[in-house]
Formats: sequence, structure tokens, C-alpha cells
Amino acid sequence: MVALAPLAAPMAVQAQARPDQKAFFTLYKELVETNTVVGQGSCTRAAQQIATRMKAAGYPDSAVTLFSTPEHPDDGGIVVTLKGSDPSIGAMLLLGHLDVVAAKREDWVRDPFKLVEEDGFYYARGTVDDKAMSAVWADTMIRFAQDKFTPRRTVKLALTCGEETTYAFNGADWLARNRPELVRAEFVLNEGGGGRLDVNGRRQALAVQVGEKAAQNFTFAATNPGGHSSAPTPDNAIYELADAIKAVQAYEFPIKFTDTTRAFFAATSQALPAPTGPAIKRLLANPADAQADAIVSRDKTMHSTLRTTCVATLVNAGHAENALPQRATANVNCRIFPGETVDGTLAKLKELAGPKVTVTANQPVRPIAVPPPLDPKIMGPIKTIAAKHFPNVPVVPMMSTGATDGVFFGTLNMPVYGVPGIFLESDLNGVHGLNERVRVSALYEGRDYLFDLAKTLAS
Repeated sequence: MVALAPLAAPMAVQAQARPDQKAFFTLYKELVETNTVVGQGSCTRAAQQIATRMKAAGYPDSAVTLFSTPEHPDDGGIVVTLKGSDPSIGAMLLLGHLDVVAAKREDWVRDPFKLVEEDGFYYARGTVDDKAMSAVWADTMIRFAQDKFTPRRTVKLALTCGEETTYAFNGADWLARNRPELVRAEFVLNEGGGGRLDVNGRRQALAVQVGEKAAQNFTFAATNPGGHSSAPTPDNAIYELADAIKAVQAYEFPIKFTDTTRAFFAATSQALPAPTGPAIKRLLANPADAQADAIVSRDKTMHSTLRTTCVATLVNAGHAENALPQRATANVNCRIFPGETVDGTLAKLKELAGPKVTVTANQPVRPIAVPPPLDPKIMGPIKTIAAKHFPNVPVVPMMSTGATDGVFFGTLNMPVYGVPGIFLESDLNGVHGLNERVRVSALYEGRDYLFDLAKTLAS
């Protein structure tokens, strides 16, 4: 995200001062305290809780769809539909995921599945990723019903399971493949955007995720007949694997730009001093400028935003302390730049690994994200409403170097935007790590922004 000069501190928000905030908090707390770790807890239970609230708000049974599969009964989700007044325009989909990353009680200061307010923060697993947005979207749909708001375009809510796990049942993927009519929309509002605060809690910037990389794992394998360790030979599976991994480490995929990343770096170049700012401008003019690349790539986030990246994450080798290794394997995790392919990345990795090491793409092969356009019908309201809620805070488009469930909607030609609103600390609030937290004021301010944004785009 862009590192900009600190701006005015946010206005303090008195949490739960309004009746609608109190109602939101009960929904949010219930959702956070429902364990939805895949294989441990139950997304299905969380979806059922949301369904109960939707029906209490006035949604008929026909507008609320709970779904799961027989082989994954605890990995269910929910889709809710609020019909619009104008069937000639496309629907809007509000997307979130119910599942969270595992959290061990013995590693956390507090119980990860009990919402604790402390020093102006809410602590618990999922307070940010992604139960903050999931709760806001569910709360938005409830408020629409309670206010008897009739949107011009149909508004859909999909809260799914499996986003945080590679091999588990994935609700977004399942919906796109098996129930596309439930989620089909003109565009999607998703996680991935956000705001950044400095160490003093002052707002720095808002980012809109417009595109993302695709995550893909590859297995490197070297094999050998082995033998007694007292008589080593030059052919050694561990050494051959090590050479292949070092080749991956030394290789830099070429720099590429999308409309989003070009706009992001153009804005960043204006905000950063020398040598980084001028180096970014040189790269925008000439992506092959190696000296400029070396300067910009000192920042690991910028380095990843410029190109496909591949890195070794797991290694396993040998079968005995006193035997030459018969097999050595490594997992290489790649984040593939939009427009590139899994097959093309595989070909390059095979070239780097050489003839003695085999390289295969691991299943499942996730789809490559389709970069959405910088559509003024979407970007305009995002910026206009941000100016109302967060005056003088710049809004910049960015490409996520990670991956979300948004990749699964490319097959339906549905552009996905990671919307801003909720500001995070500079350390990313412990997301996927220990003691995940969200600033209380940031949560309630973000809720107000996202509600206004959804209502505006629905109208």
C-alpha cells in the first residue's frame, strides 16, 4: 500500500452509541465467537445463525439459501437475495468468507474464540479476516430489510467457507460451478482492500483491490538409487534439489504492469522521496531498467507487485541418517501475475530446475484472476463516499499479491473489487498470526462507510 505522509487523526467513534451499532455488535460477536476453522469448527453453524437473523429482519425463506455438500456438512454457507426494482440492470454481489485460520489457545494471550475489548481494540481470531466484512455485509442486508429499502439493482450476499484452506471444500468455487444463478452479478464487492494507519493511529491511505495474483504450488522432486553414506557419489538427490531451489531463488520473473498496478505505482512515485520515487518513474517508462528495479524491489511488497514470484516453502529429503538420499522434494509456492498462466510458470520452473529434477503443478490448480477494469461507475462512488467519511485520505487502486475467493468468479465474467473502509494497523493486526485484533473505532467507521457504499451502488 502507498506510504503517504500522515494525515489528520480519525474522529473518535463512541462504539455502540447508536441502536443500529448495538445490533451490529451482537451479530459480529456471535460470528467471531463461532469457531469456523475448517476441520475443527462449523461454517454451517455460522451460516445458520446469519439465516436466523435474516428471516427475523423480514426476508422470506425463498430469499435465503443455506448450502453445503454431503461430504462436507460443516463447511456450508449462505446466499441472501434482495430483489431490485429494475431487472434490466445487473445485480451486485456482497462477498465474504466465514472460515478463519486455525488458532491455538496456548499460543494466544487471550482465548482466540472469545471477543475481548481491550485498550480500544477487539481481540479474537477473525476480528478482521474476514468476519469484520462478513458481519458488515450481513448487517447491511438486515438494515436494508428493516428500512424497507428497495434497491434499483438486485443485491446478493454470499458468505462462504474454505477461503483459508487449499484442499477443503470451497464455497465460492462450488457456487460458481454448481449454483451460478445464485451469485451471478454485474460486479462483486469483496475483501482485499482497506485502509492503513500509522503507528499513532493516523490514517495514511485507502486502497481498492482491483485484481489479484493467483496462488499455485509446485512440487520439485529429485530421485536417486541411494546407497551407503560411507561411499558418497556426485549424484545426490539432496544436492540436485538444492541446486534447483537455488536457481529459483536467483531468478527474477520479468516486470509487468496492469492498469491497476500502473496507477498504483504512478501514485506511489509521487509520494515517495528519492531514490525510490524516481526509480519507480524509470520503471514505469522502462520495465527492463535493472538498476531502478533493484531500488524499488528493496520493498518486498513492491517487489511482489511488479512480477510473478516463486519461493520454496517446504522441503523433505532422505530416509536414514547413514544412507544416501533416495528422494528429495520441495514445495515451491508461486503467486502468478495476472495475464500469465500456470502452464507458462511451470515451463519456466522446469527450465530452472534442470533435467535431474522433475517439476509438477500441484492439485488443485486454481484459476488465474482476471483483472477487473478501473470502472468509473465503481471507482467514482468509492472515492466520493470516502471523501465524506475520511476527508483528505487518498484512495489508490492496488493489486493484491495474495489471493481471495474472487478468482472463482472470472469464469462468470464477474469483476471483483476489494473495497476499502476498515483501517488496519501498520503490522496488519495479527491477521493469520497471533492475537488478531481490530481497532474498535476503525470497525464502526468502516461499517458506516461500507453501508453507504453498498446503498449507493445498489441505487
